[in-house]
Amino acid sequence: MVPPVSSVDEPAIERIVVVVPAHNEERLLPACITALDDAMRAVAVPTELVVVLDACTDGSARLVPAHVTTVVSSARSVGAARRIGFDRHLGLARPERTWFATTDADSEVPPDWLATHLGAAGRGAEAFVGTIVPKNWDNWSARTATMFGDRYQPGEGHVHVHGANLGVRADWYRRLGGFVARTGDEDVDLVRRLEAAGARIARSGRSPVTTSTRIDGRTDAGFSSYLQRLEILGRQADADPPTRKVSP
Repeated sequence: MVPPVSSVDEPAIERIVVVVPAHNEERLLPACITALDDAMRAVAVPTELVVVLDACTDGSARLVPAHVTTVVSSARSVGAARRIGFDRHLGLARPERTWFATTDADSEVPPDWLATHLGAAGRGAEAFVGTIVPKNWDNWSARTATMFGDRYQPGEGHVHVHGANLGVRADWYRRLGGFVARTGDEDVDLVRRLEAAGARIARSGRSPVTTSTRIDGRTDAGFSSYLQRLEILGRQADADPPTRKVSP
């Protein structure tokens, strides 16, 4: 939750930078960009969308529209890709008036996504940690869907962290050194450092991002990996039903 805001006026956000890491995402990237275009049109603040093509060997590059900034990386690391996208903006004047937001190439933000981030910043948040909504459960068992629903807390003050729905004021991002170049949990790592440094974090269930439930995830610690663990737990539970007690 966001701590009480001080009596000092919060700096107004004057610029937004959105970074999307993409590794071989030609199938899902167009829908991601279309959704982000809608979200950018819904705010009056100038916004730049940066797609980081990370070690892509498919046709992702051909699908990025001309109005989107493209950066090419060979890191094959989601943390490094996010970092590369934001690093080119660290020299901006008045970073306290710039908002950094990030999502994933397999996700679609709602039209009010950036407006929600800006609203949180206006109320004193220095970071925004949002939620997600699974797109469908076509690739998973009904038990996995149930287990996910039982464990997920989509409301205000939730405990989840998703790179698909994350934002931070640029001065705080720069102060903490930004994303670490790792292949998974780079989002969790950044939020932990924000918490340790005393940043005011809005953990909000507003404007959840729809994200893919594909089996072939792009990181070794992403949403797909989590669903695979739930699937395994469900199969184990089906294979080992509770032992029925026998009356004496």
